[in-house]
Amino acid sequence: MEGPGSALRSAIAHAEPLLRAITAERASAPAAPGKWCPKEVIGHLLDSANNNLARFIRLQSTEDMFFEPYAQEEWVRAQGYADADWRDLVELWALYNRHIARVMDLVLDDARFRPRKEHRPLGSTYASLPAEGIPTLDWLMRDYVEHLKHHLRQIDPACAP
Repeated sequence: MEGPGSALRSAIAHAEPLLRAITAERASAPAAPGKWCPKEVIGHLLDSANNNLARFIRLQSTEDMFFEPYAQEEWVRAQGYADADWRDLVELWALYNRHIARVMDLVLDDARFRPRKEHRPLGSTYASLPAEGIPTLDWLMRDYVEHLKHHLRQIDPACAP
């Protein structure tokens, strides 16, 4: 089975040229009233990258899986992604996620597959939990990749394999 770092690199390699081909005008247009425009979706993915990288690091030295959620709508609004340069956002997204993929590859199996019996309710998830239903860091990293693909599909279904 492909590791989460490899899966993330594959998703980036697939999506990056398609994202770069999107015009600034299209990147600024929401899919529907009240929905994020592609710039804001990529901004949300940057916020997710920021929060999850910290989780991936911290969870290597803990037995539980407790971390604070963040106010996604507020983060997107406060950072003004809708007014940011599209090419800069795409470049930052790709570079940051390549770094995360490298960090994922460095996680030792003991930390990666350790069951986290103590955890907050998981809420929305994108990857299947391990057979026992107990989350692991490996699961969280895979869930991160699936979350990323979910949002890339919102921009354009072709952006995620």
